[in-house]
Amino acid sequence: MSRPVKCRRICGEPGADYFKPRGIPIRDLEVTALTMDEFEALRLADLEGLYQDAAGARMRVSRQTFGNILDSARRKVADCVVNGKAIKIEGGVYAIEDTREFRCGACQEKWQVPYGTGRPAECPRCGGTNIHRVSDDGAHGRRRPRCGRGRCRASRGRG
Repeated sequence: MSRPVKCRRICGEPGADYFKPRGIPIRDLEVTALTMDEFEALRLADLEGLYQDAAGARMRVSRQTFGNILDSARRKVADCVVNGKAIKIEGGVYAIEDTREFRCGACQEKWQVPYGTGRPAECPRCGGTNIHRVSDDGAHGRRRPRCGRGRCRASRGRG
C-alpha cells in the first residue's frame, strides 16, 4: 500500500483553468490534466524564480518532493505545447494559503501577505505609504475559505 499524499499549500487558484491551441475547438483536442500543486510549482519556480528548497518550504513539502512535482508539471506542459494538446488545471491534494493582496497607490505594485501579519506599512518596491487592499473575489475584506477541493486534513475541518 502506498503512502498517502501530503497536503500541499498553494497561493490561490489560477485565473483560467483551460489553455488550448488557437483555432482548434476543445472537443477536437486531447486534454492533459495539470494538478493545482503542479501549477503552483511552475509558478514558484519559473515565474517567481525561487530555488527548490525555498519553493518547497512555501508549499510545505520537501525539496525532493517539490522537484518531483516540478518535473512532472514541466513534462506535461512541454508535451501539450509540442503536441498541440489542451491543458486543464484541476484537482490534487492542496489547501489554499490564507493571504491578503495589497497594491501601492504610487507604483501600482501588487503583493500578498499572510493573514495575521498586520497591514503593511510601506510598499516593498518603492517604499510608498499609499497602500490599498485589493479585493479580488468580491469579499470586501472578509476571509476566504482556507481549503481547495483537495483531500487534506484542513478541507475536512481538522487542520
